Amino acid sequence: MASDDQPRDARFEDADDAPVALRALEAADVPVISALVQDAVFPITEMGYDRKARRFAILLNRFRWEERGRGDPQRVQAVLAIEDVLAVATQGIDRADTDTILSLLALEWEPSEDGMGRLTLVLAGDGAVAVDVEALELTLKDVTKPYIAPSGHAPDHGA
Repeated sequence: MASDDQPRDARFEDADDAPVALRALEAADVPVISALVQDAVFPITEMGYDRKARRFAILLNRFRWEERGRGDPQRVQAVLAIEDVLAVATQGIDRADTDTILSLLALEWEPSEDGMGRLTLVLAGDGAVAVDVEALELTLKDVTKPYIAPSGHAPDHGA
């Protein structure tokens, strides 16, 4: 255990009930946001790309991993937004099927030259959304109060 004069890493246990509001501007920031959006679900109709604003965003139902073990499992609606977007491509999903519910497994960052890169949203069922950006700028912000997860349990991937 760290003494009072030595810094220590943040832990989920240190969080209060405040909504999450995070920004990733460097590659090292992406795994933090990826961990918080793991197992988020959203209707395909809740993701959109605004070419003029160069912004891709999703309204998703995020599992509150930071509250796991503190009572009933919770979810919260959150906005995941990516700025400076140059192009968006999907793989393994039918964007025309408006009844589709997608499950987000992870975010993967692949840098390229001059700060550009690709952020890939890895989806369950071998789907993916690839977002090419001029620079990494990713935000996650909770926008509703938490609610008890309808399933009544935490996602389980069977270890």
